[in-house]
Amino acid sequence: MRTLLLSHLLLLACVVMQGAHAQDKHSFELSKTEFLLDGKPFQIISGEMHPARIPKEYWKHRIQMAKAMGCNTIAAYVFWNYHEQEPGTFDFSSTNHNIAEFIQMVQQEGMWVLLRPGPYVCAEWEFGGLPPYLLRTPDIKVRCLDPRYMQAVERYVAALSAQVKPLLAANGGPILMVQIENEYGSFGNDKAYLNRLKELWVQNGITGPFYTADGAAKPNLEAGTVPGAAIGLDPGASEADFTATSSLYPDVPVFSSESYPGWLTHWGEQWARPDKEGILREVKYLLDNKRSFNLYVIHGGTNFAYTAGANSGGKGYEPDLTSYDYDAPINEQGVATAKYMAFRQMISNHLHKALPRIPAPIPTISFPAVPMIPFTSIWEQLPEAVHSAQPQPFEAYAQDYGFMLYRTTLVGHKSGKLTITELHDYATIYLNGEYMGKLDRRLGENSIEIPKSNVKDPVLEILVEGMGRINFAQQIIDRKGITDRVTLNGMTLMSWDVFGLPMTEKYIQDLHPTSGTTAKPGQFFKGTFKLSRVGDTYIDFTQLKKGLIWVNGHNLGRYWDIGPQTRLYCPASWLKKGNNEIVVFDLHQTAPASVSGARTLE
Repeated sequence: MRTLLLSHLLLLACVVMQGAHAQDKHSFELSKTEFLLDGKPFQIISGEMHPARIPKEYWKHRIQMAKAMGCNTIAAYVFWNYHEQEPGTFDFSSTNHNIAEFIQMVQQEGMWVLLRPGPYVCAEWEFGGLPPYLLRTPDIKVRCLDPRYMQAVERYVAALSAQVKPLLAANGGPILMVQIENEYGSFGNDKAYLNRLKELWVQNGITGPFYTADGAAKPNLEAGTVPGAAIGLDPGASEADFTATSSLYPDVPVFSSESYPGWLTHWGEQWARPDKEGILREVKYLLDNKRSFNLYVIHGGTNFAYTAGANSGGKGYEPDLTSYDYDAPINEQGVATAKYMAFRQMISNHLHKALPRIPAPIPTISFPAVPMIPFTSIWEQLPEAVHSAQPQPFEAYAQDYGFMLYRTTLVGHKSGKLTITELHDYATIYLNGEYMGKLDRRLGENSIEIPKSNVKDPVLEILVEGMGRINFAQQIIDRKGITDRVTLNGMTLMSWDVFGLPMTEKYIQDLHPTSGTTAKPGQFFKGTFKLSRVGDTYIDFTQLKKGLIWVNGHNLGRYWDIGPQTRLYCPASWLKKGNNEIVVFDLHQTAPASVSGARTLE
């Protein structure tokens, strides 16, 4: 009898657990005009942020900030190249690569997720999220059914699906919808490619619902949409946008998949500071008319290390800043701005309820000037050379980021007009160890005068920095380094020694100090500072020229004295009580300088 009673109790417990589990599952469906969550109309009020741009220690804080502004959903890009840096080797577990944990944090806050997995995402992110190892194949085409590209896509979709399938709303998770590609109608018209992407997700257990996101113009929508997927507009800013789109696609809901409270900034520009009144009017219209929307972005974060992308406007190249502050409602260091407070009040009024308390800001610190002393130079840290008949781009040497030194001895012409055809992106030129000048792709510069020298066999050196790969429109095949040839007075220069300088965090860790002194640019400097407590800070680099900064081995990203950015964000989690170390690599600075810690971006 006792055994029978125990069996009944165990059975009852199982039934209760199964019932609780079933209650956790949700249905999210597309009607002809609106979204239905568990059968009821649901207005998506979403704020976008990107886990890769935010230190993992701050994920919860930033999610709670969005919730306190009135959002019920977080939209998140997944950057393929952040998770698969070499073919077949995926990282979904270390630090802020753990996309599943981020999504689970959103759910713990009672919020939902719009998943934007690409494979292409744009996002002002390096190569639009595509892995640069693809560019090691010389004639590859991307964002189409090129079989070599699609083989890699299939591997990525399978790997990511395994991470996010349990997190779909239908499986008890917070993911409401999954986006197919991104703004494809601004790039191409391969509908078979888009349909194949949808098919791949379904084959891997990601059954939707799906949506696409495109500009509101008819050609973009015609080329970029997928049958049965909701239509996202980038942006949906007016009744005219929604009416015109609904007339073309009457069987699925339309929403504003990217409404822009801020904007991006390139090096050499003024900070983008859009007037908040325009976006407030737009959001009020969306709220009042029960239109779902996503604010791109509610919080931008930081393009740490080599992750900043570029556009192809201007003279053909516009690299993005390291800061992705974006003039967003939540600024780079996670602080609520005036724009945030205006949105919060508007959404609270719309919902007729008080919103959660705004989380306290992360503590900040400053510290006085840190003298940077000479440590070594690239000239004393060169690896073994690879010999090439002509210089090739980084990718041909299986290097994705950093710098590359190209060296040759001049035979025949030994002075005159030196031209680098298709330089990507910034070069410093040396003759017999003496600095001759720089070439900047951003300015359309590609040639420099080489003077006569008294050396019988002059040595030419070209140090090339690969900056962010273009992430939007037709120029996204953007290999780095010398991508074509070098000529002197029209003569193609042959026989090069090539030195790869990836400047990974391991590369910096392995640097050894050298006692030799040289005035030749391309110097590393090192400094230390002591902290009694840690907090978020910004490293002020106004006394430096162009390069990168590492703090305790972490790559903060690129700096450049052309502005507008003059400080690099350093999260508290990368600092420690006691001694801290800063390493600087500068392309032009030869004299010792100093850096300091400040509390804000400006």
